[in-house]
Amino acid sequence: MTEFVATFRTELAHRSSNGVDVTLVWVHGGEREEDEEVLVCVWDAGDGTYFEIPSEPDLALDTYYHPFAYRDRRLVA
Repeated sequence: MTEFVATFRTELAHRSSNGVDVTLVWVHGGEREEDEEVLVCVWDAGDGTYFEIPSEPDLALDTYYHPFAYRDRRLVA
């Protein structure tokens, strides 16, 4: 039997500029602290791309303010 663990996304910060939305999100809800995660979600309306960047907690704000510097270049078309 597969165990279902509910997770929640809490928006910590959001900004928009020139058609790019950037959101800092805390993913939580598991029983263990290791189940928690910080993500930076980016939606670029100009070219229709969306991506999420997992971040270490101590780099979360830097990732939020400079998401394209932290984007995984292997995913860029």
